[in-house]
Amino acid sequence: VIAAILGAEEFGFSTAPLIALGCIMMRKCHLNTCPVGIATQDPELRKKFAGTPEHVQNFFFFLAEEVRQYMASLGVRRFRDLIGRTDLLYTRDDLNYKTKSLDLSPLLVAGKDLNPNAVQFNIMEQDHELEAVLDHTLIAKSAPALKDGTPVHIALECSNLNRSTGTLLSSRIAKRYGASGLPENTINIKLRGSAGQSLGFILMKGITLEVEGDANDAVGKGLCGGRIVVSPPKSLLKKGFEPEDNVIIGNVALYGATSGEAYFNGIAGERFCVRNSGANTVVEGVGDHACEYMTGGRVVILGKTGRNFAAGMSGGIAYVYDPEGRFSKNCNMEMVSLERVEDETESDELLSMIESHRRYTSSNVAAKIITDWNNCLPHFVKVYPNDYKRVMEQMKEAEVEAEKHIAFV
Repeated sequence: VIAAILGAEEFGFSTAPLIALGCIMMRKCHLNTCPVGIATQDPELRKKFAGTPEHVQNFFFFLAEEVRQYMASLGVRRFRDLIGRTDLLYTRDDLNYKTKSLDLSPLLVAGKDLNPNAVQFNIMEQDHELEAVLDHTLIAKSAPALKDGTPVHIALECSNLNRSTGTLLSSRIAKRYGASGLPENTINIKLRGSAGQSLGFILMKGITLEVEGDANDAVGKGLCGGRIVVSPPKSLLKKGFEPEDNVIIGNVALYGATSGEAYFNGIAGERFCVRNSGANTVVEGVGDHACEYMTGGRVVILGKTGRNFAAGMSGGIAYVYDPEGRFSKNCNMEMVSLERVEDETESDELLSMIESHRRYTSSNVAAKIITDWNNCLPHFVKVYPNDYKRVMEQMKEAEVEAEKHIAFV
């Protein structure tokens, strides 16, 4: 109510609805040990989650009722009539020696006093021009795939005006086929140009989204089974352009990704793969704070990293190609350990990801590493979260014991 009186028309709610779902504010969100099963990927802990949508719904019902009570006490019938009514506020008298010297009167000047012709609240709806987004074209061209899974190939130009490309198409797939999506590579989309923000946001399984050019911030945010590939224009490569020395995607790529894969023939901006919980990706360099709060998935970095790598990382594994031996200075060691890749099965999986990167992006860096694999492998640093390592070792021991028991029987 006070926010509205000061001029607010929209409000964000975060902690209170979370508590309505059962959060007890243990502040363990980044550790994957949430005791009430909200902020964790641990199957056993997730069983403890008891929240329902009705809990949040009831919270907002009670909130609305209390707001109406305050409005009634102020003699205000409609909520919009509260907006900007600073005449309804006054400065409290019971202030302490620190706060009584504050002069809040500038905050309580009504807008109409400064400009009698100014409106107090929003009178014009914003036009997001959703009817003109690129996804409508993608949906139309993907009709056979949406109808019965017939593979389609689409080639289009894009610009940075095309934001969240692939999101509406993904929603159509989710509505028709559910979380399982379509078979891999059913819808193959090739774009040329500079993609706008949130390219491939919540991209569903069955979609391969390739961009020949570059992309803005938040590529693959919430990736949900799809595949994203971003490579420089072939015309630039012919002129000697070196992708491994240039940024090709913006900040916060693959934020909160849950599954799928992504390949970037170039350097990513800051906060790469923050809160990634299941996607696999290969990139040729990252900025600061990469893999922050990561809980799952695999990340392969074939180049340099920024500082504070792996802060709060509690799950998943990252592999950093570090022939110069400088990576440890950039890694936040609070929750992770640095190891070498010694297991043969693990090295084969790592090589397979790099081969996929080479196949999808034609990366020269990947090609050189593959050609000289035996000599390059020792230069890979495995970033292994301590708690995740402990759990994986316990699971492996349990499997060995189970096999021994079966053999004995």
